[in-house]
Amino acid sequence: MVVDIFIPCFIDQVYPETGFNMVKVLEKTGVGVRYNKNQTCCGQIAFNSGFWDHAKAMGEKFIRDFKDCQYVVTPSASCAGMVRNYYDEMFYNSALHNEYRLLKKNIYEVSDFLVNVLNIRDLGATFNHRVTYHDSCAALREYGLRDEPRILLEHVRGLELVEMQETNTCCGFGGTFSVKHEPISTAMADYKIKRALETGAEYIVSTDASCLMHQQGYIDKHSLPVNTIHLVDILASGWEL
Repeated sequence: MVVDIFIPCFIDQVYPETGFNMVKVLEKTGVGVRYNKNQTCCGQIAFNSGFWDHAKAMGEKFIRDFKDCQYVVTPSASCAGMVRNYYDEMFYNSALHNEYRLLKKNIYEVSDFLVNVLNIRDLGATFNHRVTYHDSCAALREYGLRDEPRILLEHVRGLELVEMQETNTCCGFGGTFSVKHEPISTAMADYKIKRALETGAEYIVSTDASCLMHQQGYIDKHSLPVNTIHLVDILASGWEL
């Protein structure tokens, strides 16, 4: 099997090692990886900010970049959720109707792909730390992702998963929400990280780099005794190809 990978903006610009680690994880399972260097953004930020013309232009390019792919795998539940849920708004009954419907069916967040397509639970990873999991709004409410990351974390050697209270509460990022409503966004980050600290976790884990970036910024500013890490970076820990 060969899959195409989509590397979102936040991964490409801020956390490139997470993109490389997803490739490492997929190749460990025996899956071939193909990367289209022409890929850019799925259009989520423009769409959520009300710039639908810009979002549609970006979406058209995205559809053409991944035309006829059997599977498209990404380390971002929010980007996959954008394609699955909101491309209908822009491309239904359009010239790209059939192409976007096929892409919508074939795009997967990586933990969903590992658990439900490849039927993999244990990647042989080791991570000797206590962690707590953050359900991002997009992953939980738009993509419908909850159990798959936890299933994979439960099979990581040395890892202790401790659930925080209100794990499904928003961290306050919300794309441009964190810019337009900074005081509210900051208060939400404070509330979320306090719940994480109550668990004694060393790391907050999620499938969305944007949430992790937002929370890490608050953690760094206040010198708090916890850090953030993407699920993929844990799954790629403790073994070599």
